Amino acid sequence: MKLKEEQITIHHLLEGASKAYGICVVIDVFRAFSLQCRAFEAGVNAIYSVKEVEEAFALRDLHPDWLIAGERNGIKIEGFDFGNAPSEFESIDLSGRILIHTTSAGVQGLTAVTNADEILTGALNNASATAEYIKRRNPSHVSLIAMGWNGVRDTEEDVLCAEYLKSLLLEEPIEDIAKQADDLRYTEGKKFFDPSQAHIFPRRDFDLCTQVDVCAHAIRVVREGKQLKSEWILP
Repeated sequence: MKLKEEQITIHHLLEGASKAYGICVVIDVFRAFSLQCRAFEAGVNAIYSVKEVEEAFALRDLHPDWLIAGERNGIKIEGFDFGNAPSEFESIDLSGRILIHTTSAGVQGLTAVTNADEILTGALNNASATAEYIKRRNPSHVSLIAMGWNGVRDTEEDVLCAEYLKSLLLEEPIEDIAKQADDLRYTEGKKFFDPSQAHIFPRRDFDLCTQVDVCAHAIRVVREGKQLKSEWILP
């Protein structure tokens, strides 16, 4: 069941996340929610998203067998098992493991959404699965939130993902989405091609983050006590 134009709004950054309502899709293509797609594909059972680095360490202290991934300003946090690179989750078996995740944009957006009927994460990797899940829920309103860089500056990849999701919900899909995704190498994605930043933004991450509709699951975020828990669900 397709949605109507008036049922969908696109919001931007942390300010937009705080105003979003209905089914809220928090979008972070480079790289938080592309990473979550890959982590689930690697076998992770659940992902707990936390706002602060200290919260991540405290949660791991309670659960020593849990893993931690995340970044600040793109840089892996000292003492974490992983950074925020989807490529770290290739060719790895994490079956049944639990992941704690904190980032500068996407995860901050999850914690900033306070008026949602339901929260989903958004990435190009699983955009169609996310749209199908939303349509099946028959919502009165959908908020698409492009988180950008650190939640304070718009970036092309998150705006593109929001526009693509909207087009799917309207059943008028952007036809050249693969080309537009690849063209991100000339805008926000150019950091992945900068040798001086290769240790922070691996070239492989660009390829993984810009693959469109390669994951068949949506990611739903639910509250478990005070925690935000991401689950991998079929649309």
